[in-house]
Amino acid sequence: MKKQWFPKVYLILLLIIMYLPVIVVIIYSFNNSKSDAIWGGFTLKWYGQMFQNQSLMEALKNSLIVAFISCLLSTVIGTIGAVGIVRADLKSKGMVESLATIPIMIPEIILGMVFLAVFSFLNLPFGMMTLIIAHISFCVPYIFIVVKGRLAGMDKSIEEAARDLGATPLRTFIDITLPLIMPAVLSGTLLAFAMSLDDVVISFFVTGPETNTLPVKIYSQIKVGVSPEINALCTMMLLVTFAIVIISGKIGAKKPKKEKETS
Repeated sequence: MKKQWFPKVYLILLLIIMYLPVIVVIIYSFNNSKSDAIWGGFTLKWYGQMFQNQSLMEALKNSLIVAFISCLLSTVIGTIGAVGIVRADLKSKGMVESLATIPIMIPEIILGMVFLAVFSFLNLPFGMMTLIIAHISFCVPYIFIVVKGRLAGMDKSIEEAARDLGATPLRTFIDITLPLIMPAVLSGTLLAFAMSLDDVVISFFVTGPETNTLPVKIYSQIKVGVSPEINALCTMMLLVTFAIVIISGKIGAKKPKKEKETS
């Protein structure tokens, strides 16, 4: 009997601990009262006022720009790096792979301080450029890991057949390898986009006085009290993040059409 009910109770408690704060934020985004301690009835007015808040919308635009550019560049760097490390015949391949994934294992506050020191040493103006550079550094490993895992499980005989038929290495990559790893590339890109959009710590260290991202903006406003517009904005960001993660998982699990035909 213990074996039957204990896992279920444990799972329920774990889900409550993880998602109860999220549920509370979502519920109070529809609260008619400005106070989180009082329920004043159901309303959608905070969502309308959120879109009328120019500072929040400007921060949202900055976050989307940073996430889009950093993920676009990270996709190219991470994909090429994954293909190169899988195809390379290096004795130190394991060490190179470990170095490529270190940014996601180092605490963000340390990375933020490192970027702050480096950018200050180089006299780079803090703003959009420093944000993009910093976000690329921790977005690349996500794409690298996902694409590398896809390449490791790919049938190499498909590429070898293309080479035997006279295809050049570049042609083989474009026509064979890239379509086969594309689900992994898209999955890693969406995951990196979600991580970039939600980043607070690193962005706090490298942002400038005239450039503010949405998570940093929310963090600065929470210090003086959580407004209903923040609850509404957090709810929308949570929904977008969950949607990106779900789509990323489905794309990553999808089997490419060319591989289906060859199997």
